[in-house]
Amino acid sequence: MFKNYRLLLKKEFSGYDLAKFQKDLLAGVTVAAVALPLALAFGVSSGADAAAGLITAILAGVIIGGLSGGFYQISGPTGAMAAILMSIVATQGIHGVLLATFLAGIFLLIAGIFRLGTLTSFIPAPVITGFTSGIAIIIGLGQVDNLFGVHSQGANVIEKLSSYQTLGFTVNWSALFMGSLVILGMAFYPKSWAQKMPSSLLAIILATGAMLIFHLPVATVGKIPQTIISSNRLVLSDFQIADLQQVAVPAVSIALLGMVESLLCGASAGRMANKPLDSNQELVAQGIGNLLLPFFGGIPATAAIARTSVAIKSGAQTRLAGIIHAGVLFLSMLVFAPVMSQIPMPALAGVLIVTAWRMNEWETIRELFSKKYWTSILLFFLTMICTVVFDLSIAIVIGIIGGCIFFVMKSAAITISLETIDWKRMDLPETEKLKDWTVVYISGPLFFMSSEKLKSKLAELSDQDGIIFSMRGVPSIDLTALSVFDEFQTNADERGQLVIYTSLQPEVEKYMKHLWQGESTEQHQTVAHALSALHARYETN
Repeated sequence: MFKNYRLLLKKEFSGYDLAKFQKDLLAGVTVAAVALPLALAFGVSSGADAAAGLITAILAGVIIGGLSGGFYQISGPTGAMAAILMSIVATQGIHGVLLATFLAGIFLLIAGIFRLGTLTSFIPAPVITGFTSGIAIIIGLGQVDNLFGVHSQGANVIEKLSSYQTLGFTVNWSALFMGSLVILGMAFYPKSWAQKMPSSLLAIILATGAMLIFHLPVATVGKIPQTIISSNRLVLSDFQIADLQQVAVPAVSIALLGMVESLLCGASAGRMANKPLDSNQELVAQGIGNLLLPFFGGIPATAAIARTSVAIKSGAQTRLAGIIHAGVLFLSMLVFAPVMSQIPMPALAGVLIVTAWRMNEWETIRELFSKKYWTSILLFFLTMICTVVFDLSIAIVIGIIGGCIFFVMKSAAITISLETIDWKRMDLPETEKLKDWTVVYISGPLFFMSSEKLKSKLAELSDQDGIIFSMRGVPSIDLTALSVFDEFQTNADERGQLVIYTSLQPEVEKYMKHLWQGESTEQHQTVAHALSALHARYETN
């Protein structure tokens, strides 16, 4: 693993010069401008605080960015991860989040060491789209408190929304007005301006300025320490087996999301940068980073597609761009911490709502509906609903199981057509002795779910003198389908029927050889070959 990482660095920094460093510097500063408001917002939305989000972005940029499997990967707190952390904070507090993050780091490190980076390829695309939309819903609904200036209770979004019935829902109109302006401003912000000033950063600056000038009665971020070592951090004395057991399931969810999000981000970014991601090295980097973050007070980090794409578009040449972005964030903490503590919570809520909306893979969703991929649409909604109602790990498991079930059901749809022999089409003179013969064309995998259809079709052939099975379209066969053929063959022998099998795939031929031991069976290469052999065997008219 270390050898691969060393070769990765050697290739990456080959021919590195001042011009490339200047590009890395510009890309790092640009990414920092995008990452700053998101780090604060995701820190707050996770149930921790803005400082935790900022610490995570700084350390992830250095540790994970420095060890990453792709120079373009920019890691930090993300909306998807914040959606998981909300429920952990509600039930086990920030201490539970820190322990879960540490344990998730170990899981990710093990996954990287054992080269499990390809596991995400087993997750169907509609499942990924579904849980991304589910997470977007959780993030969006999770901002109701900050957007409206109200208070809720509960371990998840559904419980929080239900709590308004008992706690009341008295709107803070100043908060709603500010948050709405941020949402509208970001929604209609010209794309050409975004290259010079990210809409989220400008919205935060303007909202903070308005609050300080007009003294608006809205909640603020609160104190941001000018250090990357938080007072709310994990210490060695906190480790207890009982506590680790309690956070084991959330840790699996964090690790699974970290794996999926980082590798999907790397796959997409790798195409943009024309440089493939070393997926196993990326998992090692994510593992080490998340293992260390809790000791500084950081929350789980993962690669983020928004920041990563900004880095690539800004001309990042090496992983120094990510490290520089972390350095700029650290300087911002040192210099602007007093100002950042005055950032209005409704403004952050507005940023997160827009971010949640943009998280949805709208192009993929439109394609699903426009092309009427009903199975994929059902899988999408199933995963999305399970993500909101349960959690990510359960949603992915249900999504994968659902995908397997839908695939099996679709695979069971074989086609079987019966056709009398057309001698003229075969350019052979018609033979009276071969009058009652049928060619059976079969297409699709033959297994237990398609065996009943196969059996019912074969039952229609009892009055024929002979049957030719054309099985070019059968890629595989299982024991259940073989038993159907075996039973049919036994009955055919009793009736004196001749059965010929043609055009078998090698795998199918291997399993069916025992059927050809009887005197009434033959094997031929093609239907035409079988007909020629039959014609040569009998007298012609």
